[in-house]
Amino acid sequence: MHILQLPYDLVMDWNLRELRVFVTAAETGSFTDAAAELFISQAAVSRTIAAFERTVGERVLRRIPRGCEPTHTGRLLLPHARRVLAEADRFSDFLRDRHGVLRLGYAWAALGRHTARLQREWATRAVDSDLELIRHNSPTAGLAEGRCDVAVVRRPLDDARFDSVVIGLERRLVAFASDDSHWARRRQLSLSELAERTVIIDPRAGTTTEALWAGLDRMPRFIESTDVDSWLDAIIAGRGIGTTAEATAHHHARPGVTYRPVKDGPRIPVRLAWWRDQQPRGLGELIDAATALYADG
Repeated sequence: MHILQLPYDLVMDWNLRELRVFVTAAETGSFTDAAAELFISQAAVSRTIAAFERTVGERVLRRIPRGCEPTHTGRLLLPHARRVLAEADRFSDFLRDRHGVLRLGYAWAALGRHTARLQREWATRAVDSDLELIRHNSPTAGLAEGRCDVAVVRRPLDDARFDSVVIGLERRLVAFASDDSHWARRRQLSLSELAERTVIIDPRAGTTTEALWAGLDRMPRFIESTDVDSWLDAIIAGRGIGTTAEATAHHHARPGVTYRPVKDGPRIPVRLAWWRDQQPRGLGELIDAATALYADG
């Protein structure tokens, strides 16, 4: 489909200042009162309204003996202008709030058993920001999508846009239905035993791929899930088993699901990732706090 590209000189080139002056003058019914409310001069109100009318191509306010009132065009524009200003105010509030919040994203599990301690201790640190956890199921746990400022990731990020640092290592666990008659009493299992089962994976954000069984005689059958909740539901239903970082067992303990260590499963590096060209406030303190928690065991 061809999209019509208008020449720049045919595009409406209005701005938020013009909208705010127009709405204020229309609502107060006076250029003088609008100037007082906006803390600008009456002449500035007149100039701004005149500039807005040139952009619109019609009069939006008419002078009357006691002030001003919207023209027919002005009345049509007024509700739209109010909505635009309301959205602009919400956007401004969002930008202000972001300076006081460090958003930590994760796809499956944050820092596992360390998560609650991190949240409790964060308030005691000399950091001028609150810590907010955000769950987003994507390879970057919401970082690329703008949902968070720092992300907990357990897969390497082969993307030059991001920097990352390893803050700790976690054991790999196998998750299976608690009523599994063959494994219910087992304390640990091996990758070769897992290969005899159907393995449920999340190809977008999970830590399990075919590479985990590279070099073994047998490769498991795989089926896909969309996120940790559907992964757990499929395990409970007996559709297969899963392997995951130990943080999942702490963050998503679920009746009907049993977690056990995979004795020959490689440890999973836990990383904090952020935009290379935009280090958020509090990043250094977050790295130090998270690394210390994993170091404590």
